[in-house]
Amino acid sequence: MASSLKEVYEKTAAYEAFYTGGDVQWTTDGGNFLCQCDDVIKIIDVNTVCNTLTIGDTTEDKDGTDQIYTFKMSHDNKTVITAHKSGLIKLWDKETGKQQKVWRSGHKGAVAKLAFDSSDANVASGGTDGNIRLWDITHNTCTSSLKGAVGVFTVLKYHPDSTKRLIFGAADDTKIRSWDSNTGKDNLIYNGHFSKVTSLQFTPDGEYMISSGRDRVLILWKLGESKSLRVVPVYESIETTILMPPSFKIPNFKKKLETEGIYVACAGEKGVVKIWNVQMSRLMYEQSNSLVSPASEEGGLAVTHLLYNEARNMFSIATADHNIIIHDLETFTCVKQMIGFTDEILDIIFVGKDETHIVVATNSRDLKFYELNSMNCKLIKGHTDIVLALANFPTKPNVFVSSGKDNSVRVWFQDEENEIKCFGIGSRHTGSVGSVFTSQTSDSFFASVSQDNCLKVWTVPKELDIADQKIKSSHTELAHNMDINCVAVSPNDKIIATGSQDKTAKLWTEDLSLLGILKGHRRGIWCVRFSYVDQVVLTSSADCTIKLWSIADLSCLKTFEGHESSVLKIEFLSKGQQIVSSGADGLLKLWDIKTSECRMSLDNHDGKVWSLAVNKNESLIITGGSDSKLVTLKDVSMERRATLAKERENLILQEQELMNLLHDKKLVKALKLALRMERPLHVLKIVNEVLKFGQNKLSETLKEINNTQKETLLRFATEWNTNNKNCHAAQLVFYILAPEIISGSLQVSSLASLVESSLPYTERHFERLTNLLQDLNFISYTVNCMQPHAVKNVE
Repeated sequence: MASSLKEVYEKTAAYEAFYTGGDVQWTTDGGNFLCQCDDVIKIIDVNTVCNTLTIGDTTEDKDGTDQIYTFKMSHDNKTVITAHKSGLIKLWDKETGKQQKVWRSGHKGAVAKLAFDSSDANVASGGTDGNIRLWDITHNTCTSSLKGAVGVFTVLKYHPDSTKRLIFGAADDTKIRSWDSNTGKDNLIYNGHFSKVTSLQFTPDGEYMISSGRDRVLILWKLGESKSLRVVPVYESIETTILMPPSFKIPNFKKKLETEGIYVACAGEKGVVKIWNVQMSRLMYEQSNSLVSPASEEGGLAVTHLLYNEARNMFSIATADHNIIIHDLETFTCVKQMIGFTDEILDIIFVGKDETHIVVATNSRDLKFYELNSMNCKLIKGHTDIVLALANFPTKPNVFVSSGKDNSVRVWFQDEENEIKCFGIGSRHTGSVGSVFTSQTSDSFFASVSQDNCLKVWTVPKELDIADQKIKSSHTELAHNMDINCVAVSPNDKIIATGSQDKTAKLWTEDLSLLGILKGHRRGIWCVRFSYVDQVVLTSSADCTIKLWSIADLSCLKTFEGHESSVLKIEFLSKGQQIVSSGADGLLKLWDIKTSECRMSLDNHDGKVWSLAVNKNESLIITGGSDSKLVTLKDVSMERRATLAKERENLILQEQELMNLLHDKKLVKALKLALRMERPLHVLKIVNEVLKFGQNKLSETLKEINNTQKETLLRFATEWNTNNKNCHAAQLVFYILAPEIISGSLQVSSLASLVESSLPYTERHFERLTNLLQDLNFISYTVNCMQPHAVKNVE
């Protein structure tokens, strides 16, 4: 039975945040995204969603305070320039991530925007001081300082036609200004927006410019004319635009080369991509399948960046929730969803018959549906506020339940095409629903608990094809006097347990009659679980303990102590013989119930570990926490046992071989094997055996072993020298190997420490012995000084 217990789980993968807001850029080949993530830039492979390189993670910034404010990639995709909190501008090699140049920005405030010219030889920096500085990268000099704007720059862009020698910028004064990039002189001011300007686009012929702003309009300008040609109202704050290619195809429309018009795609607070013909003020297409939730308040952000990739004919949307969604331009279908930052991971469950997918509840109204092998993600919309808890049905693994801060519970169904659909909504709670748990023997009911202190039992609809059916609670009970944190249903569906901030757990019948109260915790209870084998219930608390209770007499059977902070999640393993727990201290612990010992403690998180999911055969554990990190752990107990068994078998074989070599008087081979096996006693016996044939024989034997083995032998000799019985052999070893040490052919690290460890005399004696080691008369002194009675003579 003991062999069935888990011994260790090993981390196989960790999925961390790669985009926490700020700038994002797409490489020309469409293979990588460059994403701003805290104080670094991460290069993410589009296909695998893996971080291939990190830019800005330098060793000299150990305190991590030199935050990156903005960055820009060159047109040839070879270099990246970053502006930092320290006032420095740094140039990086995109392929290696190495810093190439660094210089002071010269701005009185932070740098808000950066721009490369079309040749990538010059860079412009726009600051919060209203100034633009132009830099020659080759000579690392500032060529011009452009003044005139007021406030923080929101847009900075070189004209793509280098012959025009123009640079454009817009700051808080809402005016678009242009300067001659060679002379630094003012060129023209384009005055038409009444709010923050958010983007600028230039037509391929270089004659026209399109600007967008928070004032809900797109404006078409002709270069060289300060008056706008056309103002297009778009009825939402626009944050980003892209100029459509000369010919393109979208649903219900195809633009040919000869077709006139300037087409611009824009997105903003509504989370929907719209394509406008700016010259005709006509809306050509409005996205109907948007996965982006609209901004929660007027003038807020939903979409922060729109990026078009010509090589793949795709466009990507970067959202305010730090997701990157890639669409095919021709069909507008979603190709891939990349979750840049999940914030706090609140709950995780496995779904599907083969448990190939997981559903994750984060600090968001949208659920995240991951395919485990590729970590491809789909956003599941439905809740109107943050989702707090998840639970699946063991008897029907493609059906699961969610609850959230919108005071509702929802029942979801995964179809054969891995699409998630909501077929039941319950909204009888009057507070945030913090925990749900499903029936274990059927798919007919589930239980929920809320901040309204109520425990409810809900009936699951039978029809899975009807969307958003209203479900009603069959039983309701005011269960506790304080917030209820957790609920669990027994394996036979006969008992329901709840845990509360009032420091108690309560047991209820199916019709919510009180069976008993479990008292003993000193703080609120975070999690409660039933054993699948024994009539016991497990609770974890903010008092840093886990308690095991008897259902029969409500007594506490055991208390497990080891966490340094609140124990947030617990699960039974190994047929009720073990417990796995996660806590606010960031640790995951594995406990043996019989011995009350902690077998394993893993520190994979930097904050609270809110969520813990175990698959059916317990071979996989997935944890998530406040550090926005998903960690996958694999049970390697069998592999570990096999490895240890193989090591023991090899050790027995080596010992037998050693005995055979000693028996056959093959002393050189025996010495090499004993040194490799790290057996000081066997090595001493072999040395003494060799000495029976004389000191010269020992010298010849030591010449047969390599330097690594000689270093091991010296280490053993220091141990032998501490014993009067064995010091003779030790001193002869030192005597024979001393010439090699002096000549430098044998490199022995910290020889002085070896001698120090072998002579436990006063510090003054040791200092004098160390000085003697440096003398060419080392050999004679070694022989004399190693004799315990010779210390007085040396002194």
